Formats: sequence, C-alpha cells, structure tokens
Amino acid sequence: MTAEETVPFAEWLRLREPADAAARAEDLLDALRPRLVGDAPMVIHDLGSGTGSMARWLATRLPGPQHWVLHDRDADLLARAAEGMTGIRAADGAPVTVRTRRGDLTRLTGADLADATLVTASALLDMLTLEEVERVVAACVGHPALFAVSVTGRVRLTPADPFDETVDAAFNDHQRRTVDGRRLLGPDAVAATVAAFTRHGVEVRERPSPWLLGPEHAELTAEWFTGWLGAACEQRPDLAGPARPYARRRLADAAAGRLAVRVEHIDLLAGG
Repeated sequence: MTAEETVPFAEWLRLREPADAAARAEDLLDALRPRLVGDAPMVIHDLGSGTGSMARWLATRLPGPQHWVLHDRDADLLARAAEGMTGIRAADGAPVTVRTRRGDLTRLTGADLADATLVTASALLDMLTLEEVERVVAACVGHPALFAVSVTGRVRLTPADPFDETVDAAFNDHQRRTVDGRRLLGPDAVAATVAAFTRHGVEVRERPSPWLLGPEHAELTAEWFTGWLGAACEQRPDLAGPARPYARRRLADAAAGRLAVRVEHIDLLAGG
C-alpha cells in the first residue's frame, strides 16, 4: 500500500467504528442521562451520521424508547446506516426506531431540531467552517448536544521517527485548508464550538477521547497512516520524496505489530 492508496469512505467508516466506540467518553453519559428522563420516547438527531456508528453505540447505552433521525448528505451512507440499526435495542430492551433525512446539515435551524431530546454527532466538527459551526450550535441551543471524537491535531507514534512532526504539521495545515471557498476548521473546531455554545450561555463539558491503536488494530493503523501521510503530501508536495521510505518503514512496522499510535480527540457535552 502506498501513501496515495485509500479505501472507499464507507469502508473507512467500518474500519474506524471499533476505535471510535472504544474512545468515546462514556462518563459524559452519566451527566446526560438525567436530562433524558421523560414519558415520551426520546427523539435523537444524529448529524453527519455516516454509516450510523454513533447511533449504534449510543442507542444501546440509553434506556427507554428511542427514535433516531439520521442526517447526512450521502444517500448511500444513510441507507447503510438505517440497515445497520436493524435489531438494535435500547439498554433496557426498549424499541429503537430510525428514519433518515438527506440534506446539508449545516443549514439546519432550530425549527428542524425542535422535537429533539438530544442532538449527537461524531467525527464531524473538524470538517466544518467557523460559520457552519456557528449555525449548527445555534440550531442545537435548547437541547443537550453530544459531539464525540473531534480531532485536536495531536498525534503520537511509537516508536518515534524524526519525520513524524513534519508530517503532523503538514496534515494539520491540510485540515485547515480552503475547499470550494470553505475554510475548514480542522483541529480548531473544538475551541470554536465551545466558544459558540458559551456565547449562547450553554455550559460545555470536555473529555479526552483518544484513539489508542496497537498491534490488534494493524489494518486500521495502516489505513489511518496512509490517509494521514497522503493528506500531508497533498498539502506539501515537497514531502513526497522523503515520504516514500518513511511510508515503507511505518507500514512495515504496522503490519508487524510494532507501531503504536495515539490520535487525540475530545468529546463535548453541551447543555447536559
């Protein structure tokens, strides 16, 4: 595998789902559950649902009947997400129902989320602009919001290599790139989201939720590394030459179970 080869997006989401599930800060749910008590079934809007990993993870950890509304702009991913929720039950065995809503989640308003008991998202914020974060936060105000697995820009590979820091800096610059006139926040998204909620008078709790990738995650580690290095080289084409031997070393280490990776993330609970 070279630094340019990556798997289809749906396959990437499948590969990362166990790591996301292990990383999410479950202690935030202790603060959240008391806010969700009521007689009516919970309505949970999941933003940027992808293949539904957040819904599958959280539905089984919350008691009571739940109705999930999965938002994404990709019809294929939404179909996969709905199918993947088949047979999912709440923590106490209560039913879990699902519907999908295709569209631009950054254009949602408070009226679109008016029935929400809870709003969730996972691995979403870094792909938004400052203006989009402001709109999403404004739409969520009045409801608890749980945003999980948001990148911070900090990565540690063990054993260390002198080229690691160069790649990480280029990758973070790539995360902040401008795409079709949209300047992505990348690792600045967490601070921007907290600041936006704070301006609305909403308290936010933060918890670390790092990926800890070891020998048992060799396939995910290799795919993550390939995307990480590829993005860095896209941002800085001058890295392409030295990246080739670096990639061979690192991918060989990953395949042999010698490479450990810590990818820092943060989970946010707003209004919980």
